[in-house]
Amino acid sequence: MSEYPRTVLEFEERFATEEACRGYLAGLRWPQGFACLGCGHPKAWWTSRGLLHCARCGHQTSVTAGTILQDTHRPLRLWFRAMWYVTSQKPGVSALGLQRVLGLGSYHTAWAWLHKLRRAMVRPGRDRLAGRVQVDETLIGGEKPGPRGRLAPCPSMGWASGQASCPASAPRSPRSWPPAQVLPASAPGPRTAGTPRRPLPPASLRTGSPRADRTCPLRP
Repeated sequence: MSEYPRTVLEFEERFATEEACRGYLAGLRWPQGFACLGCGHPKAWWTSRGLLHCARCGHQTSVTAGTILQDTHRPLRLWFRAMWYVTSQKPGVSALGLQRVLGLGSYHTAWAWLHKLRRAMVRPGRDRLAGRVQVDETLIGGEKPGPRGRLAPCPSMGWASGQASCPASAPRSPRSWPPAQVLPASAPGPRTAGTPRRPLPPASLRTGSPRADRTCPLRP
């Protein structure tokens, strides 16, 4: 199986037709060549319904059976574009954004597609984060009134929402960052004022892994 396309142009050229999409799925399902599920015969032909018809026993097989594409009534080209869009956006996508890009008439359809793709992207038995782990702008704790993230007030500097950026959170070169600290895992629970920051949840980070925190050092 050749490498997956890296650019939009390569993607559009490779998956321009339904036949190209079905051929790609067939290559993933049978990397060593087609084998009938009924008799194991290696020869088959495509039907008008997009099924593989065995030349010996007549058994018909769908390349989407057992996948998130099973029983779909939408073109495979549209599904492939949804996969490309979801996996190529670094900050993530929303159901509304997916609906607009694909031209789907229903928000519910876009929401269902997005959740199917997200579940399919989770690799079973994936490893936990280890080594030097950098956490950038992570908020952990209970809910508080007022703005969130970069707009949160910094009491030590008298900075508030709508004013200039907090001087303490201004971009710094990697050499001026504080050294990473080895923090023990802690039990989950709401964070109260005055308590130290907690590391990442134990499900994502191995105990004892150093964490470099780049959030404002003066915020509570």
